[in-house]
Amino acid sequence: MIKMLDEDFEYFYKRKEFGPAVDAQPVPKSKLDNYRGKVPDRLLEYWQAYGFAGYGGGLFWMTDPDDYSEVLNAWLYGTEFYGTDNYYVIGRSAFGDLTLWGTKTGPSLTIDCPWAMIFPDDNAAWMSEGKGDFLISTWLSGMQADGLDQTDERDVPLFDRAEKLLGPLAHDEMYGFVPALALGGSCRLDHLKKVKAVEHLMFLAQLGERRIMVDIVKEAKDRGLWK
Repeated sequence: MIKMLDEDFEYFYKRKEFGPAVDAQPVPKSKLDNYRGKVPDRLLEYWQAYGFAGYGGGLFWMTDPDDYSEVLNAWLYGTEFYGTDNYYVIGRSAFGDLTLWGTKTGPSLTIDCPWAMIFPDDNAAWMSEGKGDFLISTWLSGMQADGLDQTDERDVPLFDRAEKLLGPLAHDEMYGFVPALALGGSCRLDHLKKVKAVEHLMFLAQLGERRIMVDIVKEAKDRGLWK
């Protein structure tokens, strides 16, 4: 039985029912040392204790940022975010949603790669107060399975059906729509295939412009509706 590192991980693992971990890849000390100071110590503790692994049966993956550095560059290049912070991909969904950590802005960007949408959520104020560990804990404990799943054209969740049809994912795989949604493909179970994650995300990055969505909290603050 896996030993819980803290209450937040236990809540994620047990209460949210994301456990057990699948296809865990141990993280060498050299990688932990390389990312010290770039990502919060709390995240490094998770990496050291649990490795880079899948949760929720593979619905969510805690990722090795090195594996996604080119993907990250491809998705941010040409956007307003490129070069404004040092970003790292720290999480990925089974369908290619990426969670980015910025050294200055925290968990400030989510990229929905199948739909080519970027969702900003600037946490620079929290980071300036040294709340990086807190942001990592709340990111994990606040994770919702239905927010990670994709739904089909009838708004029915796809993950469980995809796993049954195509088999479980390995750490380097995802479920991708073929043809891609950006090429007119349909958001249907019979259009999903098991693909290599990095290669597929790089392919999706070349298909068109990204849509930058509204940062709701920032918009409210700018309008004086949130302090």
